[in-house]
Amino acid sequence: MAILVIAEHNNETLGASTLSTLAAAAKIGGDVHVLVAGSNSQAVAEAASACSSVSKVLHAEHADLAHPTAESLAAIVVANAEGYSHILASASTFGKNFTPRVGAKLDVQPISDIVSVESEDTFKRPIYAGNAIATVQSSDSVKVITVRGTAFDAVEASGGSAEIAAIDAAAHIFDKSKFESQELTKSERPELTAAKVIISGGRGMGSGENFQMIEEIADKLGAAVGASRAAVDAGFVPNDYQVGQTGKIVAPELYIAVGISGAIQHLAGMKDSKVIVAINKDEEAPIFQIADYGLVADLFKVLPELKDAL
Repeated sequence: MAILVIAEHNNETLGASTLSTLAAAAKIGGDVHVLVAGSNSQAVAEAASACSSVSKVLHAEHADLAHPTAESLAAIVVANAEGYSHILASASTFGKNFTPRVGAKLDVQPISDIVSVESEDTFKRPIYAGNAIATVQSSDSVKVITVRGTAFDAVEASGGSAEIAAIDAAAHIFDKSKFESQELTKSERPELTAAKVIISGGRGMGSGENFQMIEEIADKLGAAVGASRAAVDAGFVPNDYQVGQTGKIVAPELYIAVGISGAIQHLAGMKDSKVIVAINKDEEAPIFQIADYGLVADLFKVLPELKDAL
C-alpha cells in the first residue's frame, strides 16, 4: 500500500500543513510518497525528501506551475494516481481547490477535513461546525482525503533521504484558464495557521483603525493577528485574517478573542486552542462558554492597559 501526499508550498519552502498531512499518512501506514508540483521548486522537493516518513518524492516542474490552477494540478495528480491507495492533501484553500476535481476524475467520493485515522479505510471528521464528529468508512479503491492540520502533530522535517524522481507535467497543463495575479498581505508576524499565539478582533473593534491596538499587542507577544468573519465582512481587515469555519482553522497555545461574540462558525475555527481568553463587554456572549479565562469589560479600556502591562 502506497500513499501520495500533495505538497503545499510557495516554490521556496514546504508548507507546515504538509508536515501535518504527512503525519496523517504515517498513521494510515504504508510507503509515503510526496508530489511537489511547482516552478523552480527544487528546494521544496529536497525539503520533502528530508522528511522522516517520506520514501519517495515525485517532482513536477513547469513554468505554469508557479501558481498551479486546480485543473492542471488535478490532471497531474490523476495521471500519477495509479498504484496509490490514498491521496492526501491539507484541508486548506490549497487542498480544497483541487481535491474535488481529483475525486470526480477518479470517480470516488472525497473525504474532507479528517481529524483522526481509525484504520486504513475509516476516518473521523467534524460536522455541524464541529459540534459532532462523524466516523466515515470508505470502500473506494482510492481514498481522496483532506487533512485538518491542527489535528495531527507535524512529522520531523529532517532525518530522511528519499529519492527524488522527475515526472512530466507539460502534457497535463490546462491552458484554458490561467493565473492572473494575487494580492497578499505582507507581515513579519507569524502566519495564522502556524502561530503559537493569536489575538483576534471582532465586530466589537468598531473600525479597521482600532485594529492597530490589537496589532501593537500582537507585536509585543510575537503573535499573529486574526479576525472574525463579521470584522472581515465589515472591511476592518483583509480576508486572510479570518478565523472560522469559512476561514482558517487554528489551534494555537494561546488564543485571545477581543470583541468577538462567539458565533458557532467562529468557534469551529479556534475552539481546539490550548488556552482561550475572551474580552467582551457582553457577559452573555457565547465565547465565554468555551473560554478558559473571560474578562467582561470595555475592550477600549482593557487593550491600552494590556499594552502598557506588556
